[in-house]
Amino acid sequence: MSTTATTYGARDHARAQAGTVVDTMPTIPATGAPAPPGVDPAALTWAETVAGGGYTHKVLARGTRLRLTDLEGDACAHLLLFNAEGPWERLNVADTVKVQWNAYLGESVALLSDQARVLATVVADTSGRHDALCGTSTVDHNTERYGDGAPEGPSPAGMPLFTLAAAKNGLGPRDLPPSLSFFQGVRVDAEGGLEFTGAAGAGASVDLRIELPVVVLLANTAHPLDPREDYTVSPLRVLAWRDRPTTPDSPEWTHTPEAQRAFENTADYLTARGLA
Repeated sequence: MSTTATTYGARDHARAQAGTVVDTMPTIPATGAPAPPGVDPAALTWAETVAGGGYTHKVLARGTRLRLTDLEGDACAHLLLFNAEGPWERLNVADTVKVQWNAYLGESVALLSDQARVLATVVADTSGRHDALCGTSTVDHNTERYGDGAPEGPSPAGMPLFTLAAAKNGLGPRDLPPSLSFFQGVRVDAEGGLEFTGAAGAGASVDLRIELPVVVLLANTAHPLDPREDYTVSPLRVLAWRDRPTTPDSPEWTHTPEAQRAFENTADYLTARGLA
């Protein structure tokens, strides 16, 4: 008879798992994780390794620095951001691209909301392989491509994982806009088609500075344009720590006239709410 066949057995089995550590899980408290050079471990607020085909979410304070790292060279971090104080304000990928006249993510690019404010800023990037054009995968796409797209299956799609993460923050499927993705590159070719350029390799990272209190949703799933026959995605490392938001003397503030206006809109919002 299984040790979990009775209530007492199930309780004892569950309690026996205390202290178990696996490669892909959060570190709680985050201060117990190794800190990056120059960062006080006491400043860490989020430390987690997300498995391939997994997802995570967190509410982060303004001024947080969020580092995503492709540990083995095949992560694909699909990202959504929402204003934590009013989640009807959310990442707008189309505005992020068109307002800044730039289809490619990289250092100093501001991630804009649908209210023309800055939710986060890319402040460091050793990958250069990202995508603001395709969005994430769907159940139908992955079912056709790999035979399954369900979140509990062998080849989870990004949209159902985002749906689960959103639900844990009081959001529904209708709240999910198109997403950005990091660590798997896409370029536009001379004929206007999309060319998949793959990853930069193991150890590549991107740092985001959080400019408003945000809800972060992350899904680590294969890129929809990945041409490989097998569903291929490796672990993603997530690390966040208390830092400072962008200020008018920061280079990102005046990176472009459009970015400056978005930062000014953000400052105006924060001042009105007594958060500046």
